[in-house]
Amino acid sequence: MKAVRFHEYGDPGVLRHEDVELPVPGAGEVRIRVAATSFNSVDGNIRGGFMRGPIPVVLPHTPGIDVAGTVDALGEDIHSLAVGDQVIGFLPMDKPGAAAEYVLAPAGILTAAPKNVPLADAAALPLVGLTAYQALFDHGKLTAGQRVLVNGAGGAVGGYAVQLAKNAGAHVIATASPRSSQAVTSAGADEVVDHTTTSLTDAVTEPVDVALNLAPVDPAELAALLTLVRPGGVVVNTTVWMPAPSDEERGVRGIDLFVNSDAGQLAQLVAQTDRGELRVDIGERVPLAELPALHARAAEGTVHGKVIVVPPTA
Repeated sequence: MKAVRFHEYGDPGVLRHEDVELPVPGAGEVRIRVAATSFNSVDGNIRGGFMRGPIPVVLPHTPGIDVAGTVDALGEDIHSLAVGDQVIGFLPMDKPGAAAEYVLAPAGILTAAPKNVPLADAAALPLVGLTAYQALFDHGKLTAGQRVLVNGAGGAVGGYAVQLAKNAGAHVIATASPRSSQAVTSAGADEVVDHTTTSLTDAVTEPVDVALNLAPVDPAELAALLTLVRPGGVVVNTTVWMPAPSDEERGVRGIDLFVNSDAGQLAQLVAQTDRGELRVDIGERVPLAELPALHARAAEGTVHGKVIVVPPTA
């Protein structure tokens, strides 16, 4: 089968589109014929060798944390899935990924794919959808009637965060550039702040219950989010290289988010998608062989929107 792998850490030039052996599922595993994976910024950090501590991978390594595809073969002790099932999942980050024609996955991390979007497009949901869900509800404890600030709403996680918060009955304030403001508005934001021209501390005049930071802001900007949060509220931060600030005197918690694979939560996201409550947006579809070029464009900052990567068998 074809896969994209890197045999050493480095810039996007280390990625190779090559032939590899077809993997064989072990006990508790299934083999998936990949319809698509997606590109996430963490893929570039793993490839560059910046995540060797928290995410130790064995070289050569195949990237691709998200998977959407069809169960092709079963290992031993698999009773919840059958050959032919269409599934999606957030794969273990330290194992071979789905930038390949086939990938192995633990059966327990998979859930049935949405029925109302193309199977390949469903690869855009797991990692970013779970990040938004866990930030808002596991850590932010967001409930109906509360106010939430989504800083960096123009990205893939932000799009889901705005939709999920609005679906939960929250008042959503979102920051976005002019290029993405329309998409953020259509996702359900009640207020959109143009962060290129307006200071958040000037724009947000009433405190929020949850501030979700998805943007690579400088430490002063991250610290300023604290001033916008009511006493007892929370700042949830996904830029984990910069710790979330907190304010003990006012009881404002700062939480650094490390997303977990959770098939139950992913099934809830799929259900919302099938009910038409959650929109899966695709910015671009890229053939597997062009994944190295996609990594190079991402390193240059020229990739916008959620990109799915499609193998030749899809």
